This record gives sequence, structure tokens and C-alpha cells, in this order.
Amino acid sequence: QVQLMESGGGSVQAGGSLRLSCAYSGNPWRKYCMGWFRQAPGKAREGVATIDANGHASYADSVKGRFTISKDNAKSTLDLQLDALKPEDTAMYYCASPQNTWSPCWPWTEREEAPTYWGQGTQVTVSS
Repeated sequence: QVQLMESGGGSVQAGGSLRLSCAYSGNPWRKYCMGWFRQAPGKAREGVATIDANGHASYADSVKGRFTISKDNAKSTLDLQLDALKPEDTAMYYCASPQNTWSPCWPWTEREEAPTYWGQGTQVTVSS
């Protein structure tokens, strides 16, 4: 059974940092894309970052240079380092992986209908 479990959210002031972590199990993750999405109240869900089986990362323009995605296959964890946080980064953040292979990964984030495994989410709140 596929499981994704996020942790590490919280409340910080603008300019601060947080590190999100996702523990995953139950799938041959080594060959699949993995990524982070976020959804703010009243807004559509959006892709934040993806990482492929070779460790190549892609980012939304809004977070480039501030967020870093990483994956540890030995520990079965997917992390997202959030630096230089802004109030507009406030959202529920979700760890996810597509149920099918994608190459490259980023287009998966733009296909709402793509079958995807989701974590339960972790809240990030940034105050000004």
C-alpha cells in the first residue's frame, strides 16, 4: 500500500526558513517522479518542485532560488527546504508522486487529471 506522510510545517515570519519532509513507502519510488504541491485558501493547487529518478529538480518560477527539493532513497524521504519565505508562500503543502512514469516530471504537475498519490498535507504559514 502506497503511503506518503508529510511533516515539518509551521509558522514563521517573512524571511525565515522551514524544512518539510515526506516519508514514503509502498511503491518502486526509485523510478518515479516525486514532488511538492501547495494550495492556498481560495486558490488552485500548484506544483512547487519536482525531482526525477536521477535527482534532477524542477521548480515553479515563484520559488526558484528559495526552495530546494531533495530525495534520499536509502531513507525513503523527500524533503523541501524553504528559505527566504514570503507571506504568499502560505499554503497547505502536499507531497505527491504520479501513479505512472513521467519524463520529464514537471508536466505532471500541470495535469490535474493525472493519477497521483497524495500525502495528507502540512500547513506552512508565513507572517509579514
